[in-house]
Amino acid sequence: MNESSTSVDASTLNVAAYVDQTASMVGLPIPAEYRQSVIDNFDRIAAIAQLVLEFPMPEETEIAPVFEP
Repeated sequence: MNESSTSVDASTLNVAAYVDQTASMVGLPIPAEYRQSVIDNFDRIAAIAQLVLEFPMPEETEIAPVFEP
């Protein structure tokens, strides 16, 4: 990962605030009975994303213009 990339540390991310602000921003009401489950899922997503973001990527790696499995 190069120095100019942005990373988010899952341990310092306020997931509840993120969920509330993002839902408000896109106009998505989250019923109170589902809010904690949504927060729990985003917390898991952040932890998984952190693993991906921490993966060392050599500077000479080029971005593929088209994904081909």
